[in-house]
Amino acid sequence: MIVGKGGKYYMIALLIGEYLHSLDEKKRISLPKNFRAALGKKVIITRGLDNCLYIYSRTSWEKIAQKLQSLSIADADTRGFSRFMLSGAAEVDVDGVGRILIPDHQKTYANLKKNVVFTGVSDRVEVWNAERWNTYKNRIDKRAQQMAKKLGEIGAL
Repeated sequence: MIVGKGGKYYMIALLIGEYLHSLDEKKRISLPKNFRAALGKKVIITRGLDNCLYIYSRTSWEKIAQKLQSLSIADADTRGFSRFMLSGAAEVDVDGVGRILIPDHQKTYANLKKNVVFTGVSDRVEVWNAERWNTYKNRIDKRAQQMAKKLGEIGAL
């Protein structure tokens, strides 16, 4: 995807797809090859919504962090959401063969077991417990028509 800003255009990788992977005996997991180049050698992992994890490239994370910093600390919801996203974040190295070590507190939050699903969602990768992902995916598959209609009504589709 090409995005323009201030007369300049930048190529932004579009993260898409769904990939099943397994945690190894040392609790490492390989990032899908399609995501590695877009994410870089260091990634930011944080708690996501729906009990999954979000993985961002440093560039994408900086944009998220800037947006959160611009919110008013006078509002309890913005304080709470900023704390949720920022305090749960960790910078993680991607090793030479594309593996990452997900911090224990994040594995616990997302209930990650042996089988893990990576999903590409535009500017981020989500990491799901495989069973939870399948349950969630089945639920949204059944509601896709309804969601499309609602998005059409607000002009998003």
